[in-house]
This record gives sequence, structure tokens and C-alpha cells, in this order.
Amino acid sequence: YGIALRLAEAGVAVTVAADGAPAAEPAATMARRWTGPVVPLAEAPPAPLIVDALFGTGLARPLPEGAQAALNRVRWQGRVVAIDIVSGLEADTGRALGDVLPAELTLSFGAAKPGQVLGEGAFVSGRLAVVDIGLCLETPLAFTARPRLAGPARDAHKYARGWVMVVEGTPGHGGASGLSGLAALRSGAGLVTLAGEGTAMPALALMRRNDEEAATLLTDKRLGAVVIGPGMEADARARGWLKRLSWAGKPLVIDAGALRLLPQGPIGAPAVLTPHEGEFTQLFGPVGDDRLGAVLAAARACDAVVLLKGAATIIAAPDGRAAINAHAGPYLATAGAGDVLAGMIAALIAQGLPLFEAAQAAAWLHGEAGLRLGPGGIADDLVAGLPAVLASL
Repeated sequence: YGIALRLAEAGVAVTVAADGAPAAEPAATMARRWTGPVVPLAEAPPAPLIVDALFGTGLARPLPEGAQAALNRVRWQGRVVAIDIVSGLEADTGRALGDVLPAELTLSFGAAKPGQVLGEGAFVSGRLAVVDIGLCLETPLAFTARPRLAGPARDAHKYARGWVMVVEGTPGHGGASGLSGLAALRSGAGLVTLAGEGTAMPALALMRRNDEEAATLLTDKRLGAVVIGPGMEADARARGWLKRLSWAGKPLVIDAGALRLLPQGPIGAPAVLTPHEGEFTQLFGPVGDDRLGAVLAAARACDAVVLLKGAATIIAAPDGRAAINAHAGPYLATAGAGDVLAGMIAALIAQGLPLFEAAQAAAWLHGEAGLRLGPGGIADDLVAGLPAVLASL
């Protein structure tokens, strides 16, 4: 009703469709001020602009039959703006509670809601604009934003800029660990060491040590983070490295093949796990409709940061904090993109960011690189684009 009043004052012809005046304030006051036409929902007319304000963020039951019929009546008949959330979406999960009316724009009051970017909400919310209405909100949930990263000091040396080790995968799959290593370098790490017996070096700037030599480096205090999993098979070598790393206590980024070898319960070292949905299901069970709740439960269970990759990436810490990264595009759905993300997270950890914050920042930067990638881009191009992304911060 408030929107109808403002539009009418601007000279727009407006019809309100409703099955009764609202009783709660301030909607009741706005309704009393409205003197324009009001029709039942069943008679909602098609129009060039449709404002969807049927339900707010508290809906948890299926759309009522009358409301569903009204949405169907105006479907594809005009441009749609949703107020706070598309009617029929569950605000916490993005689960559709009926056949919702896709919006071109969603105006979200005070803060974004998980359901606007998760589940069905990612496909029907359109452009999301958060409107400040003077609320002071305290929540453990955040949406990732452009990170602020401090550059290296003027007198920095390679170890001060961060040292990352990447445990190589099995022969024939070494490209994955090479991508992780290159991504760590391109994300600002001063030194990256590949641990393994690979034969082809993906870049001259990378160092290589065999497993025995690399194991001795785990006692070096300058080593800031270790990536394990890209290109790795579930074999005796991988199990040995995981055991060795849990003893060493270095911050870990655990991805791909290494995820299949993790024990039930706490990891035993500071860690970020980066599964896609299939790997998550193997580790923790089906994600279900409540993706955010599932990732939070997983982080508590393994006492580690868990980053669930997807169209909207969810990052959760064992202390209950969570973040959602929706700053990404479909061109990240390419082989090796996850290996690049693992290397980026490790580089940021090695540069001094806490694990949860490093995972958030890397997810945003990875998404930005993906948005710049465009058609035909491959994971190697993601790595090559990282300096430009960092320079734009």
C-alpha cells in the first residue's frame, strides 16, 4: 500500500490486488490512506509493472491456493519487482513453497537473506538490492564482499609474503596440483613448493621437492599453509601425507582426493575443507534443502572451516559463523577451477588471514576472476587473470 501511494503520487495508474485489508502496522495505516482501486486477488490484472508484496520473509507453509492462482494469472504479463523476497520462497533456505513468480528485481530490507541466493532463490530473485531502513542487525551470517587485502611491506622478502606447499597428485593427474600451486603464486604467495615426484614443472617460479625432502620442511616455521588433494588418489601415499600433516599442525586446505580419506570427527589440524556437493555428501550426508544448516553442522562436526562449492558458495566455521558468496558466474563450472580456489585460499592463509576470512576472500576473488573469464575460458585462464583482479581491489 505504501508503494501504491508513492506510485500514484508520481502519476502512475495503480491497482492493488488483495483479499482483505492488513491488520498489522504499519501496513494497516498505509491501507487506510489508499483511496485507489482495490480488487480481489482472483481478479489481479496483468500490468506492465507487477509489485510482488504478498508475503514477507516469515512464510514457511505452501502458498495458499488463492495466492498461487493470482501469481499464475499475472505470470509473464509484466516486469516483476519483489518486496523483501519473492513470495513463496523460504527466506532461510531458498526452498520454493509453490510455483513462485520470478522477479527481475528484489528489494531486500535491512540485509540480504540466504533464500535470495540459495536453492530456487538463486534463479528467481533477479537482481538483488539491499535497502537500508535504519535497522542495526547482528547476525553470524554474512555475504562476501570485495576484500581489503594489505599488500606486501616495502621490505618484504619471499617468506614474509607467504610460503605454501602443495602436495602433488598421482602421475597423470599432476595438472591439478600445478594449478593450485600457480594460483597460490598468482594470489600473492612469495614461494610455493610442490611436494612429489612429478616430471613437468607448470612454471619455472615453482619449486619442487620429493616427498622425503618436503616432509622435512614441515618443521620450518616459515611454511604458512599446505594444500593436499588436487589430483590425488586414495592410496597409501595420500594417507601417509594426511597423517604427517595432522601431526605437523600447519594450516591445511583439503580438497578433492584427500577429502575421501578424512576420518569421522575433528581433522586434528587447522583446516579448510573445499568439497563440491558430491564430496560433501560422501563426507557428511546429503545436503538437503537447508544447505546453510548442513554446512554449519559439517563445520562443527569436523572442527574445521567448510566451503561448499556451488552457484552460491557457502562457507561455515565451527564457531557458528557463516558466509555466502554469490559473486560468481557459470564460467567457473570448468575442470580445475576448484584446484585454483584451493591454492588461492592457501596463499591468503600463508599471508596471515585467518582461515574463515581467507576462505571468504578467496571465494569472492575466484568469483570475480570467473566473471571476467567469459566463454571458452579454462582454469589456466583463471590463474592468469588473478593479478588483474588483485590490482583492481
